[in-house]
Amino acid sequence: MSERSRAAAALGAAVAVAAAPAVAQSVQYRSPAGIEYRAQPDTGAIATAERALAADPRNVDLIIKLGVAQSAARQFREAIETFTRGLAIAPENALLYRWRGHRYLSIRELDKATADLTRGSRLDPTIYGIWYHLGIVRFARGDFNGAAEAFQQAQSRAPDGGELAGATDWLWMSLSRAGKGPDAQAMLDRHPDSLAATNAYAQRLKLYRGQIGPGQVFTPADTADVQVATLSYGLGNWYVVHGDTAKAKTLFERSVSSGGWPAFGFIVSEIELKRLR
Repeated sequence: MSERSRAAAALGAAVAVAAAPAVAQSVQYRSPAGIEYRAQPDTGAIATAERALAADPRNVDLIIKLGVAQSAARQFREAIETFTRGLAIAPENALLYRWRGHRYLSIRELDKATADLTRGSRLDPTIYGIWYHLGIVRFARGDFNGAAEAFQQAQSRAPDGGELAGATDWLWMSLSRAGKGPDAQAMLDRHPDSLAATNAYAQRLKLYRGQIGPGQVFTPADTADVQVATLSYGLGNWYVVHGDTAKAKTLFERSVSSGGWPAFGFIVSEIELKRLR
């Protein structure tokens, strides 16, 4: 090969490398339909957390920060490894169980999520996130009474208006699905969600209270994948409670087709669709 040919080949190789797509992110979850859902690339937060932890590798707070940063990029399996590393250092740390249990839920490993969150609740029953996510796991399993008990615990410990709206929303759904409609209505009538919130749960609560109709749950701004999954599930569940499983199924399908696979509404919609077969 001539020098000119070698130079052209080298240039071609360089262009090919530059044009090649970034390495695919790790597969986090494979749906029953065989769809693979992947992590997102780090935008800097993970690298920053890794550097901080490298300087103090047994610092549990820094381990949690790294796991949370990984979770924000939907790197849930990597986050589970990080929290497991923390538990090897601090096996009685309830927050590590809270976070690892949450992430087992994200990848649909419900037995492991239940074990971690239950363990965490025994170590420190004051942590809001333990009760909230334990409620989600129980709801997903169809244990609506158990879910209601967990969300009652979460509701009284909610740290802000958004989380309070979430706990109140899931408590209403849990009581309603447990056949305790009057209790669900009485809870809403007490207005425990007294702090201001503008998230999807606050919107769903307006539906439950009759402040808006089902056609008003979605707004033109509701386009993000997790938002669509969350609103679709809440509206679908509302139709289940009102006895219209056909409309509910359509909305559960919309939730699953949203792409917002980490959303609790997406997770439970997959399960609801199995129940409706």
